[in-house]
Amino acid sequence: MTLGLTLGLVAALSACADSRGGPIPYNVSLAAPDAPKIVPLEQDYRIAPLDVLAVKVFKQPDLSGDYQVDLTGNISMPLIGNVQVAELTTDELDRRLKQQYGARYLENPDISVGVKSSTRRSVTVDGGVKNSGSFPVVGPVTLIQAIAQAGGTTEDANPRRVAIFRSIGGKRQAAAFDLTDIRRGLAQDPTIYPGDIVVVDGSRLKAAQKAILTNIPLLSIFRPF
Repeated sequence: MTLGLTLGLVAALSACADSRGGPIPYNVSLAAPDAPKIVPLEQDYRIAPLDVLAVKVFKQPDLSGDYQVDLTGNISMPLIGNVQVAELTTDELDRRLKQQYGARYLENPDISVGVKSSTRRSVTVDGGVKNSGSFPVVGPVTLIQAIAQAGGTTEDANPRRVAIFRSIGGKRQAAAFDLTDIRRGLAQDPTIYPGDIVVVDGSRLKAAQKAILTNIPLLSIFRPF
């Protein structure tokens, strides 16, 4: 092939790559998107790990605030320490807090509990990812897709140890997966469902999360913890 023909082919390919095309029309004015629908939580909603709870203690601003549920299902409250809250309704937690504060610190405490943000309608990705957080999902996605929504893994992540936490039969269960093998097609890309929590090992991982993650055998089946 002559040098002139080669340069001609390169120019032609470059022109194709930079040109417009396809069935989607250009320069069309788009209408405003649909307004987001606010769907209230069901009355018997059960608190889940990584939910954010709004706790208000009447005339006690130091005790009131927003508290995130950790992976083990606890919140850390002033004076009384860790309180197990996972799978409780807000009314049940309300009564538990009144009992614990009333037993030692407050006389007839007036406490209200609300769910500020819920993870049961989203997938939460945490740890060694670029943009950790909760991402709304309508239906099932794969582990690769869930991590992609969080911007992918960081340079200091350990993609060979990724855990999925899930509620099955009212119990918290977990399993670990090797993301590197999944990307290479050597392992199946597992399905992620709304309410799942994905944690990627890495330096950003909190100490409590890392302790849980390292105790889950790699490629284990889901089992209670």
